[in-house]
Amino acid sequence: MTENVNNPSEWVKARRSTNSNACVEMRRLGHVEVRDTKQRGQGPTLQLGQAAYATWLAGAKSGELDHLTGL
Repeated sequence: MTENVNNPSEWVKARRSTNSNACVEMRRLGHVEVRDTKQRGQGPTLQLGQAAYATWLAGAKSGELDHLTGL
């Protein structure tokens, strides 16, 4: 995990994630930022408002996005 010096919100990844860095990390700064763990903070960051994040999370939990994982 890394911590941004300018903002104390810490990047976290899912508890079910393995140590293979094949996942995403998120942090909350009033909005939610999402990044690819493999990029080690050097890649782009997706920013979602609270409502958009809640909608995305509900879809992920319900299986609506499973087709994107290739399973």
